[in-house]
Amino acid sequence: MATSPKPKLTLSVQYVDERLKDVLTRPLLRKTIQAALFFPAELTLRIVDAEEGQELNRDYRGKDYATNVLTFAYTEDSDAEVTQADIILCTDVLEKEAKEQKKTVLEHAQHLVVHGVLHAQGYDHETDEEAEEMEALEVEILAGLGLANPYVES
Repeated sequence: MATSPKPKLTLSVQYVDERLKDVLTRPLLRKTIQAALFFPAELTLRIVDAEEGQELNRDYRGKDYATNVLTFAYTEDSDAEVTQADIILCTDVLEKEAKEQKKTVLEHAQHLVVHGVLHAQGYDHETDEEAEEMEALEVEILAGLGLANPYVES
C-alpha cells in the first residue's frame, strides 16, 4: 500500500524563550507538525515565557493569563490552498502542566503542537462533538509518533 505524500510545510521556529531549545529541536518539531498536517502549510512556531504568553492571551483573547498553546489561524475559514498560522507555546505553562500530569515536557509539548496544528486547520473543541473529533485525531496522530494517549491518566 503506497503512502500518500506529506503536505508541503514551510516552518519558522522562534525560540524567544530558549529553555526548551535542546528538547524541542527543529527536526522534532517539523516531524510532529508534519504528522498533524492534512494540507500544505506555512507555520510559525513561537516558544515564549509566561509574560509574553499572558500578554498575547490578554490582547487577542481577552483572557489575562498565560495559556499552554495559542493558535492564530489566518486561513482556517477560507478556501486558501495553504494553511497559514502562528502557534505559540508557553514554556512556563507547558512545564507546569507536564509535571502536574506526570508526563515528560517533550510528550506534553508534542501534544500541544499537534493540538495547535489541528486548530490551524480549522478543528475546534467548542462543542462536545467537536472536542471528541479533535481528541480522537490527536490520539491517533500521537500514537503514530509513538506517544501515549494524552487524555488517559498514567
